[in-house]
Amino acid sequence: MSTPYPFTAVVGQSDLRLALLLNAVSPAVGGVLVRGEKGTAKSTAVRALSALLPQVDVVPGCRFSCAPGAPDPACPDGPHEQGPGTARPARMVELPVGASEDRLVGALDIERALAEGVKAFEPGLLADAHRGILYVDEVNLLHDHLIDLLLDAAAMGASYVEREGVSVRHAARFLLVGTMNPEEGELRPQLLDRFGLTVEVAASREPAQRVEVVRRRLAYEDDPAAFATRWSGEEQDVRARVVAARALLPKVRLGDASLLQIAATCAGFEVDGMRADIVMARTATALAAWAGRSDVRKEDVRQAALLALPHRRRRNPFDAPGLDEDKLDEILDRFPDEEPQDEPDPEPDPDPDPEPEGPDDGGPEDGGPDGGGGGVPPQGGPEAPEAPEAPAPDDAPETPDSPAPQPASQDGATPEQAAVRAAEPFRTKMLSVPGLGEGASGRRSRARTAHGRTTGAQRPRGQLTKLHLAATVQAAAPHQKARGRTGRGLVVRKDDLRQATREGREGNLVLFVVDASGSMAARQRMGAVKGAVLSLLLDAYQRRDKVGLITFRGSGAELALPPTSSVDAAAVRLEQLPTGGRTPLAAGLLKAHEVLRIERLRDPSRRPLLVVVTDGRATSAGSAGASGSAGSAAGDPRALAGRSARLLQAQGVASVVVDCESGPVRLGLAGVLAGDLGGPAVTLDGLRADSLAGLVKNVRTASDTHRRAA
Repeated sequence: MSTPYPFTAVVGQSDLRLALLLNAVSPAVGGVLVRGEKGTAKSTAVRALSALLPQVDVVPGCRFSCAPGAPDPACPDGPHEQGPGTARPARMVELPVGASEDRLVGALDIERALAEGVKAFEPGLLADAHRGILYVDEVNLLHDHLIDLLLDAAAMGASYVEREGVSVRHAARFLLVGTMNPEEGELRPQLLDRFGLTVEVAASREPAQRVEVVRRRLAYEDDPAAFATRWSGEEQDVRARVVAARALLPKVRLGDASLLQIAATCAGFEVDGMRADIVMARTATALAAWAGRSDVRKEDVRQAALLALPHRRRRNPFDAPGLDEDKLDEILDRFPDEEPQDEPDPEPDPDPDPEPEGPDDGGPEDGGPDGGGGGVPPQGGPEAPEAPEAPAPDDAPETPDSPAPQPASQDGATPEQAAVRAAEPFRTKMLSVPGLGEGASGRRSRARTAHGRTTGAQRPRGQLTKLHLAATVQAAAPHQKARGRTGRGLVVRKDDLRQATREGREGNLVLFVVDASGSMAARQRMGAVKGAVLSLLLDAYQRRDKVGLITFRGSGAELALPPTSSVDAAAVRLEQLPTGGRTPLAAGLLKAHEVLRIERLRDPSRRPLLVVVTDGRATSAGSAGASGSAGSAAGDPRALAGRSARLLQAQGVASVVVDCESGPVRLGLAGVLAGDLGGPAVTLDGLRADSLAGLVKNVRTASDTHRRAA
C-alpha cells in the first residue's frame, strides 16, 4: 500500500483544510465541495484526510461496518449479538466517474430472489464508505441520477436498493467530499445546495510559496515513507485535536444571538430555503469546538457564512460564486454577541488552523487569495467600458438600429469593433434532435436510457440492471414442465431474464456557429444576438448538453471553445467576442464540419445539434476557398456557403438557423441557408418560449426530407 501524502504537509489552502477538518469534527455539516483549477492539491488534501480520522470499532465479519455497541437493527448481515468489536482505520472510498448504479448502491441477485425468495445482496460503495469518507473526484461529470442517489443517502444516513418489489436497506453515514474543475461544467443549483460547504481553491501566485510546494512534493516522491515520518508529529497533533473537538462538540452552546445572526445573514443574502441556516449553525458549532470553546461567537458565524453560502447564492450558471464580505460584516454588526458566561478562557489560538512547522517548512504564512484558497473571489468583474457605436457594414442597408456608415478598411470590410454586452437572457423554445438516440443521460432529445418510461424488453447485453418481470415470467413459463417444477415456485434460469428497455432524454452536443462579421456589428443587433446565444447556452446547461462555439469573421473561422460541459466558459468567450470584417460564412460551416467529425470519433453516441446564428450573408470565401470539400466555387462566397451547408446536410447533422436580419429591408438569406442545411430558420423574436410564433420542436434532417419525398 502506498504511503499517502501527509495532510499537514499541504502548503497553503487554509480554507480547504479547515472545511475538511470541520467535517471530520462534525459529519453532520454535510460534506465539502472543492472547486478549483487543475493542479491545486484538491485530491491530495482529500486523500490525506482519512489518516487523521480516529479508528472505528466494527462488528467482526459485518460487511456494513456496524458499531458493536449500537448495531443497525436492519443490517442485511444481522442481527448482531452484543460483543467486542474489531478496530480498523476509517476508510476512504473513491467513486469513479464511470461507476454504475449497482456499483454505487449494491445489487440484488434477481435470479435467486425470484426462484428462492431470498435477498442475496452484494454491497456497493455506499456500504464500504459507512463511517468513513466517500470521495468523488470530478463530481460534476457524474451522471445526475448517481448524484441524486449519493446525496439522498448522505441526507438520510441510509441506502435503499429496490428491484421489482424486493428491497434492502442498510446504514450509510459518511463524510461526502467532491472535487471539480468548473471549466469542465457546473453542478445543478439543486445539487450544489446539498453540499454543506464549498471552497474555491487556486494556485498561489507567490513565488516563495510555489517553491515550497515543489520542494515538499519532490521530497515526498524521493522517499514517501521518510517524508511521512518527518510529518508524523504534526499529523498526530491534528488527529488528537480532531478527537478533542469531537468530544467537546455536544457541549458547545449555540445561543439565541448566534441563531439570530445566522438567520439575518441568510435572509440578507436572499438564500433560498432553510438548509443554509441549518448548515451554518452546524458549521459555527464545529468551528467553536475546533477552537476549543464551548460557545459560538460572531467570528464563528462569519467564517461559517463564507464556507456555507457562496454556492447557494447562484441563480444561474453564469453567476460567479462569492460573497460580499462588507455586506456580511454590516449584517453581523447589527446583531452583537450575547454576554459570554463565566468560564475558563481556552488556550490562545489565534489561527484555528495554523500551518505546521516541519523539517521542510519554510514557506510563507497562509492567508489571502494568494495563499491558494483564502477567501472567495469577488462577485462579478469590472464594469466593461461603454463600446463606441459600431458602424454599419458596407454591404448592409442602413436601418433604424444602425448608425451611419463608417469608412471601410482597404479590403472593403468593416473595421473590427469592440465587444458589446449581451442583452438579458430569456427562456427559449425547445430545440431537439429527431429520432431516438442512445447518448448520455440529459434533458433534450428522445433516447434509450437507463431511466425513463418502460417501452419494451430485451435480453440483457451485460449485467442485468432493470428487470422486466412480465417478460421474464413469460420467457420462463413454457419450460416449467421440462425443468421438473413440482412446487409453487417458478423455476427461473439466467436465459429467461429480460432487461427492461426504457425511453428518456439524452444530452446532445450543441455546436454554435456565430457570425461576428461586419454585417452583425450594429450595436443593438449584436447585443440582441449575444443575448439569444446566452439564452440558448442557459438552456443547454439546464438540459445537460455539451456545447462548443465557432465564430467566423474577416478571413476565416475560429474554434473559440472546443466542445465542453462548461457553458459558463462559453458565455465568457461570447462576451469577449469582437465584431467586424467580411463574412466568410462557408469557412464557419466547414469548421463546424471538421469539429463534428472529430467529436463523432470521440463520442459516437452523443448526437449533435448545429445552431447557426447569422443573417445569412456571405461576402468572403475566407480560408474555405482553398478547401476541396466544398467544391470549386471559391469565387462565389454564396455558392460556396451553399455547398458547405449541403455537405453538413449529407452527413445527417441536425441544424437550425437563428435569423438575425433586422430592419425594413430583408433579403431572406438565412432562410435559404436553412434550406441548404435541411433545417428550419427561426428569428430572434421567434426563439422566445413565450412568442406567438410556431414552436420549433424537432429539427428536420436530410434523411427526414428524403423519406418524405419518397
